Amino acid sequence: MKLRELLEGVACTGIRWPEEEDFDQEITGITSDSREVAAGGMFVCIRGFLADGHEYIDKAIEAGAGAVIVEEMPERHLDAVMIQVEDSREAMAKIAAAWFGHPADRMVMIGLTGTKGKTTTAHMIKKILEEAGKKTGMIGTIGAYIGAEKIPTKNTTPGPYELQEILAQMEREGCTHVVMEVSSQGLKQHRTDGIHFRYGAFLNISPDHIGEGEHADFAEYLSCKKLLFRQSHYGIINLGDAHGKEMLELTGHPVTFSRDQGGDYQAHDIRNIWEPGLLGVSFDLDGKESAHMVLNMPGEFNVENALAAISVARTEGIDMETVRAALKKVFVKGRTQLVQDSAHFTNIIIDYAHNALSIESLLHLLKSYHPKRLICVFGGGGNRPRQRRRDLGQAAGKYADLTILTMDNPRFEDMDDINRDIIEGLDVYNGVYQIIPDRKDAIHYVIDHCGKNDIVALIGKGHEEYQDVRGVKYPFSEEQVIREYLQTK
Repeated sequence: MKLRELLEGVACTGIRWPEEEDFDQEITGITSDSREVAAGGMFVCIRGFLADGHEYIDKAIEAGAGAVIVEEMPERHLDAVMIQVEDSREAMAKIAAAWFGHPADRMVMIGLTGTKGKTTTAHMIKKILEEAGKKTGMIGTIGAYIGAEKIPTKNTTPGPYELQEILAQMEREGCTHVVMEVSSQGLKQHRTDGIHFRYGAFLNISPDHIGEGEHADFAEYLSCKKLLFRQSHYGIINLGDAHGKEMLELTGHPVTFSRDQGGDYQAHDIRNIWEPGLLGVSFDLDGKESAHMVLNMPGEFNVENALAAISVARTEGIDMETVRAALKKVFVKGRTQLVQDSAHFTNIIIDYAHNALSIESLLHLLKSYHPKRLICVFGGGGNRPRQRRRDLGQAAGKYADLTILTMDNPRFEDMDDINRDIIEGLDVYNGVYQIIPDRKDAIHYVIDHCGKNDIVALIGKGHEEYQDVRGVKYPFSEEQVIREYLQTK
């Protein structure tokens, strides 16, 4: 692609090149990593947290770079086209979009931002669209998906080149819709610049991701969330969040929802449901439309996620029966995931909770279903603060009737040392526990020894499919272990 074509839409503040005709040179590739520069390629100088790309200009030119994007123009003459911009991250996003032919322009883009609930809401929307016959891509915390095919990614919102490459692949494979988790860091670093979202959804915001390398303070965190609505047509806004009305002012085409604060889509009469093959909640939908909805995932907080998904789906024209059917089926791998086998045992929950707050929240939630016994299976991470592990034990001791201590990711620590810290926490509430070091054996044990009115929570691994032991990641899937063992029963 010609350099001139790549720079369309990029605000250049200065250009310097050896010859006039070089502006029409063919660019062979684009990168912000000087080690990846090839002859005729473009090098984009990014100022990062640990390094500044401007320090590697000479190395990039030695490797054959034909064009370099800079924020600060070098004083000396260099044998490459030099293009100065105010923000090289923003320029990189627009250049990457052009390089891949702006694939997002030909798909319905749905962006979700919020401190909590992005992953669950993305799965809900994807399931609804697929039920309606739409081939859907999804990009987020647990990777990127084209239908059921998983594509590993480095970040919740991938870097601009990786993101545009994935979108181009989704378009080639026939996706008509894409659901994206759009993180505050992704917005701050302009990773989604150049993408027009038909729907931008605000789920919620609470103090998080504040500190060195993330956001300076809550005000900056909030301002980054707001950026999504500069590039969205419809704003799907949670009025139940304290900052919902602020977000509402940013969109010219609002669609609103809440549990108890009014809006186009509202939820009332929320109830827990526990029956064979289903552990979730039901609610009555009000506002623009009325319907009875059932979610096969526990937690009232998931009702707001469902309302966001309903708001997108109905605005997109998906009929309510399709929406209802999809929400009853949807689950998120490793997030309060019920592993179902109605012929044997249906009350095993797999969840990624891996700190004291999330474990306490999960167990408190499961306790609200009034099981005969609540059993949790978990271990502590190695090479982590000892107090954190004591806190895990204290959370389990407070709610669980029985705790099975087993292996998580011990890394380079001895399991006995890890368990000793957890037990100190368990003892605060006189928590009953057993130790079964092998996680596979622990799962087999609870399947063999628990009844149909018990709930078992497998905590800490979630969607992970490995165990980190002494620097080696061994394959391990809790869901696979459960299903394989149930087949032998």
